[in-house]
Amino acid sequence: MAAQGSSSCPRVGSIGNTPTRRRPRGWRRWLTAAAAVLTLPALAGPALAMPMHPLHRTPEGGFEELMVPSSMGPVKVQVQWARHGGNAALYLLDGLRARDDFNAWTFETNALKQFADDNITLVMPVGGQSSFYTDWRAPSSTNGQKYTYKWETFLTDELPAFLEGYGVSRNNNAVAGLSMGGSAALALAAYHRDQFKHASAFSGYLNISAPGMREAIRIAMLDAGRFNVDSMAWPWSPQWLRMDPFVFAPQLRNLPLFISASWGVLGPYDHPDSPIGIFNTGNAVALEALSMVNTLSFMARMNQLGIGAHYNLPVHGTHSWGYWQDELATARPDILAALGVA
Repeated sequence: MAAQGSSSCPRVGSIGNTPTRRRPRGWRRWLTAAAAVLTLPALAGPALAMPMHPLHRTPEGGFEELMVPSSMGPVKVQVQWARHGGNAALYLLDGLRARDDFNAWTFETNALKQFADDNITLVMPVGGQSSFYTDWRAPSSTNGQKYTYKWETFLTDELPAFLEGYGVSRNNNAVAGLSMGGSAALALAAYHRDQFKHASAFSGYLNISAPGMREAIRIAMLDAGRFNVDSMAWPWSPQWLRMDPFVFAPQLRNLPLFISASWGVLGPYDHPDSPIGIFNTGNAVALEALSMVNTLSFMARMNQLGIGAHYNLPVHGTHSWGYWQDELATARPDILAALGVA
């Protein structure tokens, strides 16, 4: 190898007796060092890829918002890291009216406080209005949606792969959700047993193929973002039946479950003091009663199959956040035990 500024060939007109130019002092040491640097990777083996993100940017137990790549585009995920750096995680799924700025568990409930001292990471995806957290067959045809929902792929592939770089396990997780998210929590756990060790459904719709349920869901989805249920799955198609907890119930065998719903009787969180408040409370009563009917049907199916679950069916409670906060607190010991979190 020739040093910079010199040539390894004799100059024209000189055969072999032309005096060699004197190289700067120290050039041999420079070449030796450079060769050593170039040789080190070969001696050490294959080069390691640099991580795409740090293990943590916040202290253990801290709160952070991540932007996670997905086939749907970047998805915001709100995270409260495990108090002592543990690898367990609880995925908290939102309801039908999921917002694009915050996961409602972070501001409608005290979920962060409930798990603040536990060695478990809370994973709260943002967005997914009317999605049922499943992979749709096409973009919604009634609201100009530009992309196809692929929430199951995101929650079971793209997101866990991303979180793995932060020390969160891909196979020591629980999933919980309310209403739409309750049905989805059971589906995700049923089809991804290697990822989820516990599932909780609060006021979920657990028999969506029952008479009238698809049309009720159609109306609800049109009201929540003008989404088309047919873009999610055709009626009674394999894709639709795959979403129905009543249908896939056999796949929940030996999975720890917490299932809750109320009878729709007004309780401590119901204080309507205006016409709109009375209207909303009336809706919450009806929705919770429908959830209870679905839950009782699902429970009968599970009992027929000989599959156990932890059921909590209080009389008082409507389809609203205060009650879901309390149900999460009731489920918390089961969740921590299933994940081996002391």
